[in-house]
Amino acid sequence: MAKYTGPAVRLSRREGVNLFLKGSRRSDDKVAKRLGQVPGQHGARRNRKASDYGVQLREKQKLKRIYGMLERQFRVFFARASKKKGVTGENLIELLERRLDNVVYRLMFSQTRRESRQMVNHALIFVNGRAVNIPSFQVKPGDKIEPRNKEANIKRVREKLESMSDLEVPQWLSLDRQTLTAQVLRLPTKADAKLPVEESLIVELYSK
Repeated sequence: MAKYTGPAVRLSRREGVNLFLKGSRRSDDKVAKRLGQVPGQHGARRNRKASDYGVQLREKQKLKRIYGMLERQFRVFFARASKKKGVTGENLIELLERRLDNVVYRLMFSQTRRESRQMVNHALIFVNGRAVNIPSFQVKPGDKIEPRNKEANIKRVREKLESMSDLEVPQWLSLDRQTLTAQVLRLPTKADAKLPVEESLIVELYSK
């Protein structure tokens, strides 16, 4: 499947918020200092007020870029969210958070979602004792997640966790940093995700 391979910081600059696509997850990193610089030769001149459609589009683009998805797959997730009971926007965030590549990222086994997706693709993540190589795999409460027991893989995961020792995993997940075993405690919510996105605008966009 096609994927974006350009500079990650450029995407954050385009949206004006830190999408945490590159390295540090801390808000005071180097990316945050460049958010006011719109990319492109004429970026500084882009000061026109956006239309309602433009605002809605930007929210969709932010959410897609945060999770590293292209339009076709994003539409699939939106369709699933719209068929579930409850608020469509919140359902969408729940489904995106439950992606295995995102869970690996949330557990701090990797620095970025792009890296976590690569780990899943290479069958370096186990769910309930079995290797899963599908990044969009949906975890559910009770699932146990752990890195594959290979020396290089375990070493890399421990290094990632050590570099982010001051950060905590979301409350819907649990992690034993000694054994590197994790468990899904419950379904994630919008509040758990803490995304710089107004999902209701995305619903309005797709409802037209």
